[in-house]
Amino acid sequence: MATTPSRSRRTPGRPPKARIDQRARLLDVAIGLFAQQGIAATPLSAIARRARVTPALLHYYFGNREQLLDALVEERLLPLLAPLHRDLSTLADAPRSQIDAFVRDLLQLLADNPWLPPLWLREVLGEGGLLRDRLMRRVAQPVSAKVRDAITRAQARGAINRDLDPRLLVVSLIGLTMFPLAARSIWSRVFDAEDIGPAEFARHTIALLERGLEIRDD
Repeated sequence: MATTPSRSRRTPGRPPKARIDQRARLLDVAIGLFAQQGIAATPLSAIARRARVTPALLHYYFGNREQLLDALVEERLLPLLAPLHRDLSTLADAPRSQIDAFVRDLLQLLADNPWLPPLWLREVLGEGGLLRDRLMRRVAQPVSAKVRDAITRAQARGAINRDLDPRLLVVSLIGLTMFPLAARSIWSRVFDAEDIGPAEFARHTIALLERGLEIRDD
C-alpha cells in the first residue's frame, strides 16, 4: 500500500520563517522613520504606508505603538548594546584595553547602524524622548553603578586619573563618540573628511582620551 509522503513540519508554536522576516522588515521600516522624523511624528499608519502593508498587518505583529517600542528596545537596542556592557564590566581589571575596546566597538556599532545616533539624540537625550524611560530602566540604571565602582577601583590602584569623576567617564565616552557620529554629515563636509571611518575615528578618540591635548604654555 502506497504511503503518502509526509509534509515537512515546523516546530509547534514556532512561526514560519516568512512571518519572522516580515516582522523584522516592519521593525526596520519603523526604526528608519523614527530616526528620520521622530517617534511622536510617526503614526503606525505611516509605517504601514512606507512598508506597503496594511495597518492591520502592523497591528497583528506589534499591537500598538507602545508594544512596537518595546520590541525595538528588546530586539534591536539591547542586543546591540550588550557587547559595550561587557567592555565596561571589566574596566577595573584592564582600563586601558577595555576603554580602547569600548570606543572601537561603539564606533563600529554606530557606523554599522547609522539610524542609531539620530534616534539616540532625539528619543533618549532629547527632552520628552519616548525611549528615555525604557533605556533608563533597562540600560542606564543597571549599568551605571557597576561602571562607577569599576572606575573607582581602578583609580584606587592608580590605573586611572584620580581627578576624573567616576560618574562622568561614561558620559564623556558617549559624548566623544555618539555626538560626532550624529553630526558626521556636517563636519565631514566642513573639513573635507569623507575619508574618516570608524578605525580612524577610534584612533583619534583613544589618543584624546589617553594623552589629551598635551597643552604646553610657551
